[in-house]
Amino acid sequence: MLLPLLLLLLQLLLAPGRAGPTAGARHCRLRDGWRVRNGNGSLELPAAVPGCVHGALLQRGLLQDPYYRFNDLDYRWISLENWTYSNEFKLPFDSSKWQKVNLTFEGVDTVAEIFFNNVSIGKTDNMFRRYSFDVTRLARDLNSLELRFQSAVLYAAQQSSARAGPPVPPACPPPQQHGECHVNLIRKEQCSFSWDWGPSFPTQGIWRDVHIEAFDICHLSHLTFSSVYDDTAQVWSVEIESVLDVISSKPVGGQVVVAIPKLQIQQAYSLKLQPGERVVELSVKINKNITVETWWPNGHGDQTGYNMTILFELDGGLRIEKSAKVYFRTVELVEEPIKGSPGLSFYFRINGFPIFLKGSNWIPADAFQERVTPDVLRLLLQSVVDANMNALRVWGGGIYEQDAFYELCDELGIMVWQDFMFASALYPANQAFLDSVRAEVAYQVRRLKPHPSVILWSGNNENEGLLAVNWFHVPLGDLETYIKDYVTLYAANIREVVLAGDKTRPFVPSSPSNGIETVAEGWVSRHPNSNQYGDVHFYDYDSDCWNWTVFPKARFVSEYGYQSWPSFSALEKVSEKEDWSYNSTFAYHRQHHLHGNEEMLRQAALHFRLPQGPDPVRTFRDTLFLTQVTQAQCIKTETEFYRRSRSEIVAGEGHTMGALYWQLNDIWPAPSWSSLEYGGKWKMLHYLARHFFHPLLPVGFEDRDVIYIHGVSDLHEDRNVTLTLTVHSWRSLQPQCAQTTEPLVVKAGAATRLYSEPVARLLSRCGNCTRPGCVLSFHLSAGGEVVSPVNYHFLSSLKDAEGLLKAHITATISQRGDTFAFDLETSAVAPFVWLDVGSIPGRFSDNGFLMTEKTRTVLFHPWAPTSKSDLQQSLRVTSLTDIY
Repeated sequence: MLLPLLLLLLQLLLAPGRAGPTAGARHCRLRDGWRVRNGNGSLELPAAVPGCVHGALLQRGLLQDPYYRFNDLDYRWISLENWTYSNEFKLPFDSSKWQKVNLTFEGVDTVAEIFFNNVSIGKTDNMFRRYSFDVTRLARDLNSLELRFQSAVLYAAQQSSARAGPPVPPACPPPQQHGECHVNLIRKEQCSFSWDWGPSFPTQGIWRDVHIEAFDICHLSHLTFSSVYDDTAQVWSVEIESVLDVISSKPVGGQVVVAIPKLQIQQAYSLKLQPGERVVELSVKINKNITVETWWPNGHGDQTGYNMTILFELDGGLRIEKSAKVYFRTVELVEEPIKGSPGLSFYFRINGFPIFLKGSNWIPADAFQERVTPDVLRLLLQSVVDANMNALRVWGGGIYEQDAFYELCDELGIMVWQDFMFASALYPANQAFLDSVRAEVAYQVRRLKPHPSVILWSGNNENEGLLAVNWFHVPLGDLETYIKDYVTLYAANIREVVLAGDKTRPFVPSSPSNGIETVAEGWVSRHPNSNQYGDVHFYDYDSDCWNWTVFPKARFVSEYGYQSWPSFSALEKVSEKEDWSYNSTFAYHRQHHLHGNEEMLRQAALHFRLPQGPDPVRTFRDTLFLTQVTQAQCIKTETEFYRRSRSEIVAGEGHTMGALYWQLNDIWPAPSWSSLEYGGKWKMLHYLARHFFHPLLPVGFEDRDVIYIHGVSDLHEDRNVTLTLTVHSWRSLQPQCAQTTEPLVVKAGAATRLYSEPVARLLSRCGNCTRPGCVLSFHLSAGGEVVSPVNYHFLSSLKDAEGLLKAHITATISQRGDTFAFDLETSAVAPFVWLDVGSIPGRFSDNGFLMTEKTRTVLFHPWAPTSKSDLQQSLRVTSLTDIY
């Protein structure tokens, strides 16, 4: 009889809803069974959670692709409706047997009232907060849950109408964005009301997970941690903060055990928790004699992390265990005087080593966040490191990204400059708004703090600059009020919450900003885009982008860019044949930047002939190609200028230590500043970025008819190299001349001048080459092997090139394991050789290159299964002369 009794006892202990000796809680995720209906109930359908209304309608076949043609306008009605999400569900446990039951929403988009079993339990008005509700007295076996949403567009308009005092500009976006108004009055993804690169899709829905938790005695509400290095004691520690909800009527005793096996850590701490919400702070010191491997940015070392478990063993047999990955790294934002220059430096030291930040700016990867899966993120972020980048700025008009984004950045070594979600606008400073923002910031800091990839908190995007120049032309009598509200929001609230929650990272109030100089000037600097302090944003579409003297010799350039169109294969999916013209209604509807289409052609025309031909579709395709050529060449020239400016001060300016171009990714298929199309396909810019962000790079430029070549290094040690310079005539695949220098030293973490010579003298000894007739290429070698990309320098505009022949390029494709080899052969020197396989997902090992040799092999890395025949059928090879 003993065995049956034991089995019965075991069944009773493990029955649903019964807290056994090691059970502390029951968790139920509410993903299934949701329905959504419109305001008058005329339309009701199943809904995915996480998800949004647009996604539900699309899933049921009630919408076309929202990105197709003019659907952003045609589907505007969706965001103007008030929708309701509802669910009926059985709990997989008996709620009456538990002391407390919580309902938690990880993300609600955005304005909703929540009803649990027909009782209103609370309201939401902030997309970026986590909301938790006590439903202990309401929960039963069968439950109903309803979220009655209000249109974010109508809510924002109501907020504006109800506001006392001066308005909060801007009221509406520019007309070419086809957007909605007053987005700055709602704590929602700012670009969801439109932006100059994106559509207006103000979503409604439950955009993150929903779950119910039942627990006894005590519940772990939050857990966060960070690693800290004590310079004086030369010892690492892990600082852990836990928030526990003690629902027992009497104190709860026990212990917490922290284990990091690989660092030989197993430490126990006694606990005595009083009833109520309790904060437990622990400092776990790592033995000095244990080697701790640090986390390094991509290109500078490994991204070592350690598995850590935190186990609470409390009275009543309660065990709460959490696992996490802990990383060790230090970050400093260095702002100090520079010899020979007024102002202060602005650069990052990681683990004590100065790092030049190379990268771009991240925007939301889709207007509908449920489509941004971890696979989508991995594809985009792998493209970041594949292009030799080490940093991304998460821009302040989008969202705080999902956990998978930061986990991937940790894994891949991508540093994250994290904006708070305020962008290009003024914002309210009334108490309700400030309270909501404080809760938002506290939650996001707690959530993101454990990630070593996050190296900086930044208050907003461009709002200090907008105030400094009075961009919105507010009455001068009101300007002081707006400045006061700005300081209240970013300095007295956001900064205060950040510093209370995280002392391991620097905080800057805005981007661009003058760093500590901005603070000294009362948080709004007179010139927040100064070259001598902080970071700079720079855009100039009128000047010649081949002329490096137009670019700012700033300390750090966190935004700069030029537009291009995506590939024809991207546009083909969302358009019709009548749209395939550069001047079509579709082309202008898709362009949300005023005069953007004209600016691209004007910049292209400075150095290239514009495509003209009898076939309008061919001309359209060729024009798309030329916008990508122009963008790539512009950003190449500008980025190389910033990289070579890291080690010099000229006329008091220089010491540049960051180049983050605008922008990395696209939110839909449209013209933009991106280097990755919607879906991840590489534009020509991204291929060139792989070269111009290489850790060892020769950079060529002219100054007063003298050619200079600098060696730029991100390496941690000096490198002995030789420089090879080759001059080609456009007419011939045979070099006019080539020379290799004596051994040279490229200094670690510096830009070193390697070569200079008057252009006329160089050309005269190379078969009497002329500027229009020849092109320079150069690379670095060590030990007989090429150790840098082959770079090039054009001696004249290519529209003036003499002897440039129409190149006939053939490609033979063969399979090599998981990759495909494209063996190319050309009949002539060919600039900007572009291989395009349409919609077949993948990337080439190189593309958009100057082909000066007769043959070349390029590899194609597919992102999905494909075949040689599919590639042969899809391949188009274009070089510059093909578009004339």
